[in-house]
Order: sequence, then structure tokens, then C-alpha cells
Amino acid sequence: MSDTSNLPVNHQSSQTEHTLSLPSQQISYTALAQWQTLFEREKPIAQMFHVAYLVKTDAASPRPLTFVFNGGPGAASAYLHMGALGPKRLSFSDRGSLPKPPVRVVENTESWLSFTDLVFIDPIGTGFSRVLPPEKETPEQKNEKSNSNEPDSSKETQFWGVERDLKAIGEFIVRFLSRHHRWLSPIFIAGESYGGFRVAKLARQLQQEFGVGLSGAILISPALEFSLLEANDYNLTTWATVLPSLAAAAAHHDRAQWAGQRGDLPAHIAAAEQFARQSLIPMLAMGEAFPEDERQAIYQQLAGLTGIPLSVVERLGGRIRIEVFARELLRDRQRIVGLYDASITAIDPFPDRMTYEGTDPTLDGLDRLFTGAINSHLRQTLGVETDLTYRLLNLETLKAWQFDFKGDWKQGFQGSVDDLRVGMTLNPYMQVSISHGIFDLVTPYFASNHLVSQMKLNSEIRSNLTLKHYPGGHMFYTWAESRQQWFAQMQAFYQNAIA
Repeated sequence: MSDTSNLPVNHQSSQTEHTLSLPSQQISYTALAQWQTLFEREKPIAQMFHVAYLVKTDAASPRPLTFVFNGGPGAASAYLHMGALGPKRLSFSDRGSLPKPPVRVVENTESWLSFTDLVFIDPIGTGFSRVLPPEKETPEQKNEKSNSNEPDSSKETQFWGVERDLKAIGEFIVRFLSRHHRWLSPIFIAGESYGGFRVAKLARQLQQEFGVGLSGAILISPALEFSLLEANDYNLTTWATVLPSLAAAAAHHDRAQWAGQRGDLPAHIAAAEQFARQSLIPMLAMGEAFPEDERQAIYQQLAGLTGIPLSVVERLGGRIRIEVFARELLRDRQRIVGLYDASITAIDPFPDRMTYEGTDPTLDGLDRLFTGAINSHLRQTLGVETDLTYRLLNLETLKAWQFDFKGDWKQGFQGSVDDLRVGMTLNPYMQVSISHGIFDLVTPYFASNHLVSQMKLNSEIRSNLTLKHYPGGHMFYTWAESRQQWFAQMQAFYQNAIA
């Protein structure tokens, strides 16, 4: 069991036994819900909460072991834990729409536990992971905390930066491998959104600095290069990489002029990809020098692909912000579409206002679901006892995050593709999977396609990287068919990685 003696509030880790019932087999496993101490100069400084699912097996070779985390920054691992990978999951409708309360947790027949052991990690400041109080506190400090069940969050900010965060995860993985004697297991890492950024960075850092060899790296709806998330007049690529997702959403809601036969979504998306590369980028690049008659023709094509009125496309100069798209696509119905899954709609709370002011139904609407599911699972099913609040999405972390800009000018955006390239060359056997939902406007799939096409991977390792996208949004696994297809793909991915 993990050491929780230094934690400032009441805690009780747990170790419980369970069985996952699948159509073809029964899987017996141990669930560990524990805190693991992080040290600095041999002094304990923080406790990282995690849940590990370890299958009992008589096999001669060790099972694969996958470390899983979400993104944010500031998100706990509950999204992947209770949405797709763990032995229990939230119940959604077939196409990911939000169910009415109360939350329903069901047996997950697509749990990855059938082919890998799982460790869900909550970075410091998320979930139940917290910094430890200093060994010696002044009377004033003690008085300030006497009425609170929470540790002093001011110390958590030391972990809220790109490099310190990666170091903490690396230290956690090394300690877990040592504590549980798993150094000889095939090791995988999986992360969603900013967690995908972490995976790309760790693909290099775990191997280069921590001595952890990886069999596979799995990037789920990743944000790989933050320059592609900054939409402005001077960044041309962002407008092109989001366009196919806008076109996919417009076609889904039957607001597009179909590029091919009506209902042929792949053909419509392919046409949007080609248009983005061959027409939109040249027009934006030439600016005012672009011939006016050709510009108008492109505006008309863009309006047809995206379902946005031509007058709006003209006013925006062909640069359609995702917030504008979310508001304008179904404005006549007083509906907005989700930013994280534009196939999902919600009532526009401010239909008479000029700009998009509503909350995002595909992120803010999920909070009640995942908060209820993870608290029930940890506290009741797994028997964790703690006075701490489970932080599903800590916005303070996001606001305070230090991106550690490098270079002489200390400017620019953080990126992770270079690290992924190095990681793949350090270990030419490591398999890499990148997956997105086609209706995700926040981390659009075409951004990853574009980046992979720029990686210049040697032909000996290019086949190690797989791009595969699914119907759905940022959390495409909330769609039943997409989750099932992804599960089958990942089964094959693991088999190939350890063959």
C-alpha cells in the first residue's frame, strides 16, 4: 500500500478485488486506488493519486502496462477512466448526447483491461493529487489552514508548468515500475488533448532521461503544436486545418452543399481537405493581391462547404472562427453547436446577442456526468476514503500554467512534434497512434494530419505511426460505434507493438 502518513487530511487508500464480465471471458483484477509520494532532495513534496487495474494472470510473459492521463492542463484522468478505458464507464446515448440525470455507470465491454493493465494518473492539482504542507509551519500558517480540508494550493503552482509536469509524471512512472516490479512489462503511455501533448514529449523524455523504454505511445485528440490553436490574421494554417471539421459538422446537420452525393460524408470531408490546401491557403497568403473575382468564387465554395451564410464568410474574409461557426450554423433554430463536438446542439441561451456567449454544451455539460461517475466509483466501488474534493477540471491550473518558452527571445508557442520525432528515432520499434473525432473544432483532426505530413519520418519508421479518426468529437469514444471501432483498432495496435 502507498504511504499516506504525510497527507494533511484524512485518507485511506484501497486495494479491492473485482471481475470484469465480457461476452467471451471473465477477467479477475486487482484495483489499487492510492497516493504515491513525489520527492525533491529526498524530502516528500507531493502525493499523486492514481488508480491501477492489474489483471491476475499465469502467463509466462508480463502483461502490457499503460499509463493514462488527460489534459487541460488541469484535467484529471476521469475522462478516459470513466469514458472509455476503465472497467466501468458512463452510459451515453449511441451518439454521445448528454443523458438526463442521474448518472448511470455500466460495465465497460470495451475496456482496455482485456489487453493491458491500466494506471490512471491525476497530475498535481487535479483529482485527489495535492502538494504536501511544509515540514515546519509558522503558527500563522497553521491558523490559516485550520478551517480547511484542503492543502495549501499556493504550493501547487510549482508543478503547473510544462517541464515540471513532465518530470513529475516521469518520476511517478519510474516509482510505480519499481514498486510493482514491472520494469520488464511492455510499457505504453496514453493521453488525451493536452495529455496527447504530454505523450509526444514523454515519448522522448521517458526514454532519454528516465530510462523507460516504450512499446507504444497513444495520442487521443492531441494538441501537438499550440501555434495551430491561435487563430489570427497572420496565421494561415489554423484556418485551413479546422476547415474539414467545420465542413463535417455542417454536413452532419445537413446545412452544407454536399461536395459529392448527398449523405457521403467522407467525400465531403475529402473535398474540404483539398479545398483547404489548394484554395483557401493561397487566397489567405496573397491577401489583397488575390484577384477579386477568384476571391468571391472561393467565398462561395467556403460558404457551401461550411453552411455559413455567404455574407458572413465575406465579412470574415474567409477566416471562420469556431465560436462564430458554433453560433451561426443553426442560428435560425436558436441552437448552438458544441465546440468539442459540433454534432451536438444546445439551446442558445442568448439568441438576441451579437456574439457567442453561451457555455459549451460538450465540455461544461459533461462536468456533472464525470464528477458524479468518478466520485461514485472511487468512494463506493473502490472504497477510497478522503475528505478531499475530486477536482475534475481545475481552471486555476489552466490559468496559472507556465509554458516555459525557450530560445533567445522567450516568445512563441510550445510544440511537441520534434520530441515525438526524436522519440521515434531513439526507439525505432515504438508504435504511435494518433486519433481524433472528426467533429472536434478545438483540436481538429486535420491539424494532426498536416503535422504528420511535415515530420519527414524516415521510411524505416513511418509505418510505426498510424492516423485514424472517428465520428464524434473531442471525446469521440462517447459515440458507441466509434468506441467499439477504436477498441478493435487498439487491440490490433497492442498486438503489433508487442509481437
